Amino acid sequence: MHIVVVGCGRVGSGLAMQLSDEGHSVVVIDKNRDAFRRLAHFNGRTIHGSGFDRDVLAKAEAGQADALAAVTRGDNTNILCARIGRDNYGIKNIVARIYDPQRAGIYMKLGIPTVATSLWTTQQVKKWIIPADDTVAWSDGTATLQLVERVVPDHLAGREFSHFSFGTEVRLVGLIRGGRGRVDINGLFAQEDDVLEFMVTPEGFVELNNHLKEPG
Repeated sequence: MHIVVVGCGRVGSGLAMQLSDEGHSVVVIDKNRDAFRRLAHFNGRTIHGSGFDRDVLAKAEAGQADALAAVTRGDNTNILCARIGRDNYGIKNIVARIYDPQRAGIYMKLGIPTVATSLWTTQQVKKWIIPADDTVAWSDGTATLQLVERVVPDHLAGREFSHFSFGTEVRLVGLIRGGRGRVDINGLFAQEDDVLEFMVTPEGFVELNNHLKEPG
């Protein structure tokens, strides 16, 4: 694949080196020449300039690109680069790094995939300082879909998973038992110390909590 990476900070340089190591054709664009020093091992090309400058994008062969990742420090720059890549060059696989999670949700609705890094970081920090029952193991860029891990409560041990009912905003998608994960849980019964994997929406947290509470 031919991939354009706009921004050579920690994320951009790490992404570019990984893609290059995997054998992809990679071009990195950044306005700061010194930023390219982060590319310790890199077989692609670097271009000094703006990621939304048409001459720069032409040098990067954006018209032949399979993907574009806009990962600079500026939300506006990243969105603009992603939109130009999609609308002007027809790049199918695009993503923009966004620091403001509210704006990330708006752009996702407009068809621009985003990664809200501040939201993800907040969730990971909270996971370690407050290991509560509602810990989020994974979240999409807009936090509208989240993967939640829960230990089987005592009152549900011994029940068949097919009899579990969690409402419309919750789906049981996997199980970790004895240190091994599995998604085919048909016919299995819940055991103590099982870790269940749920995909939920924000509203689904309430539904899940209600169903896992001890009766009475």
